[in-house]
Formats: sequence, C-alpha cells, structure tokens
Amino acid sequence: MSDSALTVTDLSVRYGAAATALDGVTIDVPRGEIVALLGPNGAGKSTLMRSVSGLLSVHGGTVTNGTVEVLGVDVTRMRPSARVRNGLAQALEGRQVFPDLTVGENLAAGAYVRRYKKAEAKEVRERVLSHFPKLHDLMDRQAGYLSGGEQQMLAIGRAMMSQPSVLLLDEPSLGLAPKIVETVRDVILDINSEGTSILLVEQNAAMALSIAQHGYILEGGRVVKDGPAADLRNDDEIVSLYLGVTPTEGAGQHG
Repeated sequence: MSDSALTVTDLSVRYGAAATALDGVTIDVPRGEIVALLGPNGAGKSTLMRSVSGLLSVHGGTVTNGTVEVLGVDVTRMRPSARVRNGLAQALEGRQVFPDLTVGENLAAGAYVRRYKKAEAKEVRERVLSHFPKLHDLMDRQAGYLSGGEQQMLAIGRAMMSQPSVLLLDEPSLGLAPKIVETVRDVILDINSEGTSILLVEQNAAMALSIAQHGYILEGGRVVKDGPAADLRNDDEIVSLYLGVTPTEGAGQHG
C-alpha cells in the first residue's frame, strides 16, 4: 500500500494551443497529513486543483504530461465522479453551494455519487454534522441565505459526504472574518485528525503553514520551493513574500 494519499508527478497543463499553465509540477500528500500549496495569483494553483479533481477540461485545459495518483491509483484520465468513488473530494473556491437548495439537500448532493442506502446516508450525514454543529439547526434553510462562514462550512461538509480519503480545499478562508477563519482552521484540523489527508490551497499563508506538515510554493506554473511547514514559516523570503511581514518583524512569531 502506498504511503501517499495523493501524488502528482511531472504534471504539465496548457490552455488552448500555447499557454502553459503548469510545467512539470510534482507534489506529494502523505497519508494522514495536511499539505499547503501557496503562491501568488496566476501561479497555477487552481489549475493544479482542477487537474487533480478532474474538472480541468470544463475550463478548457489539457494535461499534456504527467500523472495524478490517488491512493496509488492513476486517476489522470478518470472522470470526476470516478475520482470521487476512488476517495477524492473537493470544496471549491468561492464556496459554490447550491443557493436554491436547503442545507440538507446540499449535503445529500455531496453523497450522490456514493449511492448510499438510506440508513447509511443518515449515518454519514450525522458524522459530517458532528464537525459543523451549527448546520444541524439550519437543515431546512436555503443555502443562499446562509452567512459566508456557514456557506463555507456547508461546502466542506458537502465534500465530506462522500467520505473522502483525500480532501482538496481551495481557499477555504477567502473573504471570511478572522474569527471565522479560526473556526475553519479548527474544522480542518478536526477532519484531518480522523485520518483524512488534505491538500490546502490558501492565500492566508500564515493559517495554512500553522496547520500543515509540508508546504509547496508555486510560481509561474512551477514548484519553486518546498519543505516542512515549520521551515517555510521561518524562511525569510517566504515570510516577507507570503506572511505579510518583514523577517525582523516576523522574528519569534512563528516558532
């Protein structure tokens, strides 16, 4: 059995005839770990997530080289639904819940591919809701009327309904108040503690590196640096570029 939950090897992607979005990207998410993927806008983070989830073609992209493996299985050419059945799930950037459906209906949609029996679906839903107690009281509320934080919790909960081994989180703290970001951070740690491996794309580098075991820096479609999250938190260049402080200001804050 592979020690890797998710392995991307030498992946190259382009949009259209010439525009290369990823150029030979290799990353690894070990089983049971959180790995952070950081980088500026346009670095290729969303393209990488789409390549892993199988949604790349929807956006006009093509894998020109490399492979994506989930739990040791090559899923590079699989449909998104097949990847879900193989243990992968994603909470998309911008939350993207179904606004006209209720919270309960959104959660049910997350379980659709797995074809649970009724009793099993209920059991899985209760397990998911244990991470999001606030949603328990909002099951009949239309998702479009939830707060941003509640929608983010629902988006993650919907992804968890397929009981993934590997969870892709794309900017889960985007646009949320600091207190809600802390809640999201705690939920990610809680989910991970139960054995789910997580690839976390985040603009909030401080939050991501505070909970990840390893981090990758993506720029211009290439991995330009990677290492243990603790090392990246104390790297002067990373601190100044991604943590929003100069190395002297950041000294002693990230140990």
